Formats: sequence, structure tokens, C-alpha cells
Amino acid sequence: MNITIICIGKLKEKYWKDAVAEYSKRLGSYCSLNIVELKESRLAANAGEADEMAVIDAEGQEILNKINSGMYVISLEIRGKKLTSEALAAKVRDLALEGRSDIAFVIGGSLGLSSAVSRRADFKLSFSDMTFPHQMMRVILLEQVYRSFKINRNEPYHK
Repeated sequence: MNITIICIGKLKEKYWKDAVAEYSKRLGSYCSLNIVELKESRLAANAGEADEMAVIDAEGQEILNKINSGMYVISLEIRGKKLTSEALAAKVRDLALEGRSDIAFVIGGSLGLSSAVSRRADFKLSFSDMTFPHQMMRVILLEQVYRSFKINRNEPYHK
């Protein structure tokens, strides 16, 4: 299975980089992992709503440019569907059984995802009603993808 994480922004802090490296290493036994980091747009301190929408749309276009036509796209959105770890594992398993071996998870920037990216998503996933830093979400997502593979193989880790 091919897992692609498409995300806005580069990790700067060592602790985030270390966590991503650890889960990337662990996932190497289960899938081919590709993390695509896209440039985060900067806003002026006095930016208005139109400026924010322009950034969201520009970042959205960059995300869409990285999505291949055969990818099953799961966007991370507050208004998405909440799943348990077991349900996410079942989703990943079912996609594999359907022959959907290219899965792209999309994490937007600090302003969120464009409506175009949301429309392109095959599934909208929410981890919480709360908002998390997108750097932290990358680590949480990788941990849950790793947990999904462990659950699907009945390997210890989950509990």
C-alpha cells in the first residue's frame, strides 16, 4: 500500500521531526510512505478576509497539484467524520481490499483547506472538534495510520 501525506508547511522543531521520523520508520514495514511538504503562504499582520481566502485557495491549488487521479483522498477536516482507531483501520483495510492501494491524507495549513480540496476528497476525516496545530496533526495522523496497520495485522500495540 502507498500512503502519501500531503501537508502545508515544513516541520521546524526537532521534536516534531523526530516524531515523524520515528513513525515513518515504523511504517516502513507496512507501506510505502511519502510525505509531501508544501510551502506555507505568509499573511501580513493586517491581512483581511480576502487575503486569507487567497492564501487558502493558493495552498489548495498546490495540494490539488500533488494529488494523482488514482489516489483515494482523505482530507482532515473539523467537520469530517469521526472514527475510532478500529474504524480507521477497517477503512484502510477495506480500501486495500477494493484495490485502492494509493491513499493520500491531506492536512491543510493554519487557515484550513480550500473548498476545492474538500470537494476532491473521497472521505473527510475529523480527529476532534478541536483545532490542532498542523505540525501536531501530522504526528497524530502518522501514529493512527501506524496503529491501523497494527490492528489490521492483529499485532500488539493498540491497547
